[in-house]
Amino acid sequence: MKHLRICFVGDSFVNGTGDPACLGWAGRICAAAQQNGHEVTYYNLGIRRQTSHEIARRWQAEVLERLPADCDGRLVFSFGVNDTVYEDGQPRVALQESLRHAREILQLARTLRPTLMVGPPPMPDDEQNQRIAWLSHQFALLCHELTIPYLDVFAPLLQVKDWNAEALANDGAHPRAGGYSALARLVQDWPAWQAWFD
Repeated sequence: MKHLRICFVGDSFVNGTGDPACLGWAGRICAAAQQNGHEVTYYNLGIRRQTSHEIARRWQAEVLERLPADCDGRLVFSFGVNDTVYEDGQPRVALQESLRHAREILQLARTLRPTLMVGPPPMPDDEQNQRIAWLSHQFALLCHELTIPYLDVFAPLLQVKDWNAEALANDGAHPRAGGYSALARLVQDWPAWQAWFD
């Protein structure tokens, strides 16, 4: 049985902010893998409020510390929502800059370890969701170009009542256990994730 070390790199949604169980979606899918008999060492490298620019600066050093050459290491990235937040009348990161950062990250990541990307989830804000939807689509095109599996969670989560309801009842952005469980199910059912354990 192979022992996987998996780094999840991203923002507060990777971190699982708002989840009373402190698992988020990444913790849940790794716990499920363990329960199914797989050996997983799980590293959560999600940081609140971080944009693609900040993640691009830090991810490689953090990953290399956790995935030595002699281990079976894997990478999962998820970011983008914070880029689309408006501050002082403009997004924190311009959309084209978000794509540039994503390209830089993913081009290098795929040369280091098997890599997956999970798209940005929706927010309870229609205007911001237009920007997130555009970014998610562009991320999908980029990942297709780089032959990196990409999971669009934006559209499916718009249909999940718990996602928006819990976010609105919590801090206006992050869901609680129900929302993260719904996102975890999307990733668990994803063939690209399942293939790591075949």
